[in-house]
Amino acid sequence: MERVFNFSAGPAMIAQSVLEKARDELVCYPGRGMSVMEMSHRSSMYVDIFNETKALLKKLMNVPDEYEILFMQGGATLQFSGVPLNLMVNGKADYVDSGNFAHLAAEEARRYGEVNIVASSRDDNYVYVPDIDQIQWNADADYAYITTNHTIYGTRYTRIPDTGNVPLVADASSNILSEELDVSKFGVIFAGAQKNIGPAGLCVMIIRKDLMGKQNALCPKLMNWALQSKNDSMLNTPNTYGIYMAKLGFEWLDSLGGVKAIYEQNVYKAGLLYDYIDNSALFTAPAKKECRSLMNVTFVTGDADKDAAFVKYAAANGLVNLKGHRSVGGMRASIYNAMPVEGVQKLIEVMKAFEKENA
Repeated sequence: MERVFNFSAGPAMIAQSVLEKARDELVCYPGRGMSVMEMSHRSSMYVDIFNETKALLKKLMNVPDEYEILFMQGGATLQFSGVPLNLMVNGKADYVDSGNFAHLAAEEARRYGEVNIVASSRDDNYVYVPDIDQIQWNADADYAYITTNHTIYGTRYTRIPDTGNVPLVADASSNILSEELDVSKFGVIFAGAQKNIGPAGLCVMIIRKDLMGKQNALCPKLMNWALQSKNDSMLNTPNTYGIYMAKLGFEWLDSLGGVKAIYEQNVYKAGLLYDYIDNSALFTAPAKKECRSLMNVTFVTGDADKDAAFVKYAAANGLVNLKGHRSVGGMRASIYNAMPVEGVQKLIEVMKAFEKENA
């Protein structure tokens, strides 16, 4: 069976060359006589892989020396608890409720202290990101929290807010490495791997070093950033194969010219799809134009039965996982870094054909 174009929001498409390299090295990693899956995480052969992965991410994101890179387990969701447990020193934090995962993060943080929702688009079904220029950040907050891209609703921050002396924390799970981020504007960036990095199960963290060591006394040791940093993410056995797969993904991205090059491709891909939708007589995009996501394009026909029919029609044409999230319905095309231009072009062709048949 030929490979399909997989528009899943995550676990998501991985570049074919990455998968092929992983296949070729699965049984025996070059020069090591065993699979990466079999290597002791404390062996020199594996530590070399780990250090290469870390160095590649540092290069791709231009991470300053005053930041630590950690490879944690539990995906991004575990850090909904990890962030307040490590940063909520005075018991207060500001959150922008701009999507489902931002909302869930705020709800989890309420278990540990006072959460101030400084802006929200929840009442408008999250079809936009609140205007950052209108937000009044609290100077006494331990941190401010945003989610940079919203997979369910297809929106993103086009600018990063200035929170002054209050550390800015960002869940960048669904757009990390898709566009350049000035790491120095953040106190913490974290991201689940299963969208733009590799397979699920790994959480990449970039933490300003002066923010570590402030953890709550009840913080579990595996969620203690300072302790994890001291042990180079190996307080216990890390997701060794996930880290190796991240390395392959980072190598692939670096070979294309890095984040700047992939951003240009992402803008082009999203532009093709949004241009078609905006001129379609059948499909519309609910997200406000000024904050549309480059990674997750949501669209609808206005008829739930017709939406379902299109999802089936697309699958029959080799385009899978286009069904929208259960909470909003419609369709969603996740076009992360690994989705080639050809995949988006084929999607548009299939949408045109469906529209013609259902005019």
